[in-house]
Amino acid sequence: MKLSQFRYNLPQELIALYPTENRDESRLLVVNRKTGKIEHKIFKDITEYFNEDDVLVFNNTKVFPARLYGNKEKTGAEIEVFLLRELNREQRLWDVLVDPARKIRIGNKLYFGENDLLVAEVIDNTTSRGRTLRFLYDGTYDEFKQTLYSLGETPLPKFINRKVEPEDNERYQTIFAKHEGAVAAPTAGLHFSRELLKKLEIIGVHFAEITLHVGLGNFRSVDVEDLTKHKVDSERIKITNEAVDIVNKAKDDKQRICAVGTTVVRTLESSVSTAGYLKPFDGWTNKLIFPPYDFKVPDMMISNFHLPYSTLLMMVAAFAGYELTFDAYKTAVKEKYRFGTYGDAMLIV
Repeated sequence: MKLSQFRYNLPQELIALYPTENRDESRLLVVNRKTGKIEHKIFKDITEYFNEDDVLVFNNTKVFPARLYGNKEKTGAEIEVFLLRELNREQRLWDVLVDPARKIRIGNKLYFGENDLLVAEVIDNTTSRGRTLRFLYDGTYDEFKQTLYSLGETPLPKFINRKVEPEDNERYQTIFAKHEGAVAAPTAGLHFSRELLKKLEIIGVHFAEITLHVGLGNFRSVDVEDLTKHKVDSERIKITNEAVDIVNKAKDDKQRICAVGTTVVRTLESSVSTAGYLKPFDGWTNKLIFPPYDFKVPDMMISNFHLPYSTLLMMVAAFAGYELTFDAYKTAVKEKYRFGTYGDAMLIV
């Protein structure tokens, strides 16, 4: 497949700037892979598509306030720092992106907060955009982390073109978020409310949780036409024995396994035996999935509507089939579904 095959016309006004008032009341487009049928529902209607002993797999990663605004020493120039990952706890080293990148050199000091509450020194230029910062802080690690996070803001993706508001701190987080480490929310999970989980539990649906700490690679543009040449940023994943047992029992019992989001699909498909069973794993994945692809674990998938040319759209096309995906997306545009992080959802059965 080529990059140019993942273009479609998305009117700017269909990119959702805000979430729906209630998590489970966004719209839901249901796509049946066998029949090609497309239905229009509300997200909480998802209960109609699950049976007793089916399994839903969630990503329990937690987003941290990764975007900081500061000033450069001497010039006072404004700088945006995006925290990617902690490299060394004792030395307070972080892997970051800076914007504008061209003005930042090794040795520069950056100041954050009122009265320069936090100071960082640039110690490495890892890529054209990436840097390593050492935060200079005398207190304990917990005090440092608290200070750092108090200065950060919820890292909404840039295509949500507005200022971050207090509501975002809660709404840009799933209700099952537990393990901190993501710089972007696993968006398909944002539609689940506690009431909806209870209804699914009453039906007899089982829940499994995996962890993938979503990185900025999700939003990084693909700049090669040949998709086999695109390099995906590695992301940390963890699949516990408990999750493995729940998923593999469902496989043995011929029950359906539904992946909640592209991050879950990528995690499940990153650790599979030749017989198609899930294996425990704690490490990194840089798996890129695009058509054609033979899925080993999930039978169903929930996804938001993704932007043109994105690796997330490529994965959905691999799961639902290229033609059917683009039929569904054309329908979604025509029916004015909301796209992106805070947008509506799609269930592929």
